[in-house]
Amino acid sequence: MHLLRKPARWAVAAACGILAATALPIAAAHGATPAGAPPVPERYAHQRLDWQSCKDGSLECAAMSVPRDWYHPDAGPSLTVAVSRHRAPDPAARRGVLMMAAGGPGASGLGRPAGLASYAPKLAAAYDIVGFDQRGVGASTNVVCSDQDTVDALFTSGDLRDRSEQAVRRTLERTRDFVRDCRRNSGDLLPYITTDQAVHDMDLYRALLGAEKVSYYGPSYATLLGAYYATEFPRRVDRVVLDSNIGFTGSWQTFMTGQPRSFQRRFEEDFLPWLAKNDATYHLGRTPQEAKARYEGLRTALRGHPLDLDGTVITPNHLDAAATSAIYSGDTFPDLAAALGLLEHPDSAPPAARQALARKLQHPLAAGFAADFFSVTCSDTPWTRSTGYWVRKSEADTLSHPMVGARELTFASVCAAWPRSTAPHVEVTGEGLPPVLMLNSVNDPATHYEGALRAHRGLAGSRLITVGGGDHGVYQAHNACVDTYVEDFLLEGRLPAQDSTCAGKPLPDPAAGPRPRS
Repeated sequence: MHLLRKPARWAVAAACGILAATALPIAAAHGATPAGAPPVPERYAHQRLDWQSCKDGSLECAAMSVPRDWYHPDAGPSLTVAVSRHRAPDPAARRGVLMMAAGGPGASGLGRPAGLASYAPKLAAAYDIVGFDQRGVGASTNVVCSDQDTVDALFTSGDLRDRSEQAVRRTLERTRDFVRDCRRNSGDLLPYITTDQAVHDMDLYRALLGAEKVSYYGPSYATLLGAYYATEFPRRVDRVVLDSNIGFTGSWQTFMTGQPRSFQRRFEEDFLPWLAKNDATYHLGRTPQEAKARYEGLRTALRGHPLDLDGTVITPNHLDAAATSAIYSGDTFPDLAAALGLLEHPDSAPPAARQALARKLQHPLAAGFAADFFSVTCSDTPWTRSTGYWVRKSEADTLSHPMVGARELTFASVCAAWPRSTAPHVEVTGEGLPPVLMLNSVNDPATHYEGALRAHRGLAGSRLITVGGGDHGVYQAHNACVDTYVEDFLLEGRLPAQDSTCAGKPLPDPAAGPRPRS
């Protein structure tokens, strides 16, 4: 089980009138708010966004006040959601607002409009591109669980593939301690860090921008935000693009228990053959079988003797975490290959390379990311709460798909112990929606193709572009075929008459030197 994100480089009226501080009622031009949600109090619906230059100067940022609980908006303190925008330069050429969100759950979306505007100038000319840090994340009101040392221990201590009674007991103790910390530090907030609550924040943002409708682009977990938003506010969406899709027509449990197979598939079908093909560069095995044996041999050595890499103790769990992160994109295959070589022969590596790798491996999961990730995934949809079930299932998945199967017990037992959720069930069907464009690669490790197909079949009227290879996040990745489909749709409204395909981006040739990274 792994995080749903598109990582950064493995080291992730006129325009002024629409986007000015003018506030419209939340239901402007659309009737009442969704069933179950009461009218929005005026202090939220009529607030004015005080736009200021963001820290990096490339965007404008503001703070938006939202109810803690959209179903009881007068109960409890308000939360803050940080929002951003990149304005289209010519109001006459502007066609609307394009909203973006980040993956995770737990990643920051505040800076994302700058990246898209730089990558796709035609979109930046046609749209005001807007983003936000969802509730719980980044510059918004944070959810807090454990400190970084505790989160590190949760994912790196010992060997998560160890299925001995003592090792399993330690894993369960650590997950219980993590949930205890979440309850103690954020207990009053935990029930409201959900996708359903977040999409109500999104609609408030739309209204405060003065937009009757928004178009939307979201990768990874942001596909769930987009699917839920379109479902709950179907008359407020225009053109929607969902890139690298989770199974948003089902539960988090169903989706995430498919990840052990998809990560192992990506590693064995894409990375290992590439590594063997480039043995002249990396010297880690001339066949995929030899390369896998070298990986497992290194892992075994780290289990017996964890490596002190410039003060960071590297365990076999660090190795698996690094490998699963690196295979999100073929562009980072060389980074993983270089890391494997350094870990096999650390004494021969330059000090700067050792230090850089130690920094990359030190914290597989940031504490703030972990707090939001579990808050959302454990609360959105129900989980089996039997510890015995997860011990047995994770043991089977560790044997068949060890790279991520070994972490299944950690992820699932957190959700099994999580406070019971009252989040409403959101059924995504596509009913009443304009056509949606979906993108997914065949061997995507994090958002597996099987889940994307289920989501596509459940989302009436959607079109799916199947992309070769296994990259996670296929738009903004220098794939001309994918970029054409996305930009033709967002700019001109053109969709293929039926599902279609694109070739994947070629994997890197280490002899050809570096190339642009997504």
